[in-house]
Parts: sequence; structure tokens; C-alpha cells
Amino acid sequence: MFTKHLQFLSGDALADAIAEIGVEGADLSLRKGGHVEPSRVRQDLPLLIRALEKRGLRLTMATTDVVDAESPYAEDVLAALAEHGVTHYRWGGFKFDPMRPIVEQIEALKPRVRGLEELNRRHGVCAMYHTHSGLNQIGAAIWDLRLLLKDFDPKYVAVNYDIGHATVEGGFGGWIESLNVTGPYLRGVALKDFLWVKNPKGEWRPEWRPVGEGMVPFDQFFATLKRVRFAGPMQIHYEYAMGGAENGSRHPEWAKDRIIASMKRDATRIKALWAGSS
Repeated sequence: MFTKHLQFLSGDALADAIAEIGVEGADLSLRKGGHVEPSRVRQDLPLLIRALEKRGLRLTMATTDVVDAESPYAEDVLAALAEHGVTHYRWGGFKFDPMRPIVEQIEALKPRVRGLEELNRRHGVCAMYHTHSGLNQIGAAIWDLRLLLKDFDPKYVAVNYDIGHATVEGGFGGWIESLNVTGPYLRGVALKDFLWVKNPKGEWRPEWRPVGEGMVPFDQFFATLKRVRFAGPMQIHYEYAMGGAENGSRHPEWAKDRIIASMKRDATRIKALWAGSS
């Protein structure tokens, strides 16, 4: 699970909550304002890993502020992750300028990706670009991300495919094509659910929902992942209303037990959906 949604807990309390939710490990918020600050990664990361390991949990990946090799603390973060056997982390944040040709912008970004690939190769870690939906988001359509990454080694620069955002972009079947386009760059998967609803202005917008209460085709998606033998980190994101915990609040309005119960429910549903898919 993505620890952003337990930002109101830390240390042993955080590890206890993750164990209670019933997942196998954590996607650590290792960024400014997260559970581990990049400037303190060498001091604080080992403490959190030990807290998880005492409960039989693993730190399988981290979500970072890394955009390219020049990002603040990038070298320290990747070195610390590698030292503790954490081989995957989430990166991203590129956007299109709608006034310029798209392919030209993709080509202009490649030197930054090349620098990050070299840094990752040096530390033996893989950066997974997280996909979002929406206007001017590089990676929303997926094919643009494939064009950006196609000349680089997927062992070091790859994709964290968010099926929630992918279904927003292509609900009927577009997500199938985008998953296929991702190909060998598919290294991580993020899970969330949503429905289209009208906002107070009468505009249709995606609204995040608990797993199984939206329109994400988890059974078909999981069957596809099994067919391609996907084996990377799979993360649950809790973006629906949970008293502020969905946004990483340190002081959510919901009680801790209520938040944990919601997260546990989603984790249980995910496991059942995975087991039932074929």
C-alpha cells in the first residue's frame, strides 16, 4: 500500500497499521513532507525498514520527488534504496506544453531520461514513471511514454501503470491497448477504482471509489497481468474520501480505526479479485 494515506502515523504505529490492513509491504512516501524526508534518507530509511521487517513486511518500492538525475537528493535517495535492497521507485511529473508539437517535446526530454537511466544503472534500481489521466499529462495516453522510453533499458527506466487513470483515459477498451503498448516497460501497477459523476457545475468528472464500487475492470485487468506474467510491485492507492487521509492529511477527520477498516476492505477485495481472475 502507498503510505501517503497513513501520513498521520509513523514508525512502529505505521508498521502496525500496514500489517493490520493485510498487505505484504509498503510503497513508501519518500519525498518532501512524506514519511521519510529525502534530506534524511540515510538516517531514517533503515529505521522504517526495520519496523516493517519486525512484522514480516517488506519495503517493495518508494515514491519519490525524483524527476531526473539533477533532482535534489536524487543520488542520496537511490544509493540508500539500493543499499537496503529496494530496487523500484516511482518518478514522473513531465507535462506537455499545449502550444508546442508533442513529438518535439518528447525528443527534448530524452536527455533527461538518459541521465536518469545512467544514475539508475549505477545503483541497480529501476525508475517507474507513474501514469495519470488528464490534459497535458505525459503518460496519460501511454503511447507518448513508450516513445519517450523506447531507446532506453526497461531495467532502469520503466512504467508504473495506474489502471484507475488508464480506465479514465480509455474505459471501454483503450486501457487494453495502452497496456499492450507499455510492453516490456511495465514494471509496476497501481490500483484504484472510480466512477464518472457530474460535479455541481454539471460537468462529468472521475470520482474515486473503493475497490469494486467503480468501473475499473479488475477481473479482466488481472487476467491480462497473469497472462503476461507480470511480477513487479503492485500498489493500492486510496484516493476516495476518507476524512482527508486520501490526500495525506496528518490530522484526518476520520478515526484511525475507520480508516484502517476501509483500507483493509480494499486489500481483501483486491486479493479476492486477483485469486478469481484467470
